[in-house]
Parts: sequence; structure tokens; C-alpha cells
Amino acid sequence: MKTIGIIGGMSWESSLEYYRIMNTLVKERLGGFHSARCVMYSVDFAGVEAPMREGRWDRVAAVMIDAAKKLEASGAECVLIATNTVHRVADEVEASLSVPLLHIVDAAAAALQKKGIGRTGLLGTRFTMEEPFYRERLARHGIETVVPGVDERTVVHDIIFKELVLGSVLSLSRDRTKEIMAGLTGQGAEGIILGCTELPLLVKPEDAAVPLFDTTELHVRAAVDWALGLSDTGR
Repeated sequence: MKTIGIIGGMSWESSLEYYRIMNTLVKERLGGFHSARCVMYSVDFAGVEAPMREGRWDRVAAVMIDAAKKLEASGAECVLIATNTVHRVADEVEASLSVPLLHIVDAAAAALQKKGIGRTGLLGTRFTMEEPFYRERLARHGIETVVPGVDERTVVHDIIFKELVLGSVLSLSRDRTKEIMAGLTGQGAEGIILGCTELPLLVKPEDAAVPLFDTTELHVRAAVDWALGLSDTGR
């Protein structure tokens, strides 16, 4: 089993899920007393959120590169960025490493392709829904993306930053998100990517009429497959 490196803390609520799912999968696959070989470097989210909000992505990249290099120095044989939004700087982080960076969008795309889905809805932070990095990566896999309207994007973004990353899961926000997902289905989405690692804390598969794709779980599954030699993901 190879050692997985995780850049966490964005937010720590979803980083807990990375650790839980990773160890659960390893135990299921190997049995006995097996658990995941992993190293986590948890950043101070305040030092990432502020430059992200201000559009200072060079600063975000610097924080991620520093964390990734520390993971590699600690024995990590691959690196995960445990958040969707910060994959905006994934190329810069990957270029700084001599071990693979396993990209969250590639994990999502593989799951969509397995279901035969060519048009997906996307929910996430405003950055994830509005900037091209996520949609363009999906397009490389032949997948078209639709996003909510401007007002609805603001609603989802605010739910994430004002509630979920602070550990608050509200039923009213769940109901509003369900309405937004129904709107994406009305735009022809055959599935919906939960493109924020906190969103699976809010909505579940039964909350939508089409399949939901939990990027937290999919990212971790891809990493465990790689660590156990079940995938050639990465370089």
C-alpha cells in the first residue's frame, strides 16, 4: 500500500470525511486490522479563504505548494487537495511535485462516464461554478456542464461559506438546494456534481431526481484505488 498525502483544512469538516472514508475503504478491501497509510497537512483556512476571495490566486498557490512539498517530504507518494475550489491552482501544485497529484475533477469525470452521463449540473462555490477551470477539465473528458443562474449561484456560495464550512447544516438550506438541483435537471442535467466537499454534508442522493456525484467520496476512492495498485491514475 502506498502512502497518500492530503492537504486538508479547507474546511476541516470535509477533511474529517476524507480521513473517515479513506480508512473505511481500506478496511473493506483489505480486511482485518488494515487502515490507510496517509499523511495530512491541515492548513489554516483563513489564510486561504481571504486571498481566494480577493482573487490573489498566486497566494493560494503558494500555500498549496508549500503544503504539498511538506507532504512529499513526509513520505507521501501522491497528493490530494481536499477541496474542489482550490483545484484552480492544481496545475501549479502538480508542477512543483515529483509525485502524482490526483485531480478531483478526473475522479468525478470517471464516475460520470461510467454512468454514461454526458451533460452534468455543477454546484459549488462561486469560483467553481463561474471560473472555467472545472468546466474545461470536464470538457476534456467529453462532458458538458450546466450551472445555476446568477442569483442561485450566490445562494449556493453563501450556504457553503456562511454555513457549511462553519459546521452549520440547515434544513432550509437543504430545501433551497433541492430546488436549485431541480432547476439543473430542467436544464437537461443527467447528473449533478456536488463540486464542494462540504455539500455532501447537506444533500443526499434521495434529494435529487438524477444521480448526485459526491466529489469527496469519489476523490478518496480514486486515491485508495491508486494506493492499492488498482488504478494507474497519476504519473
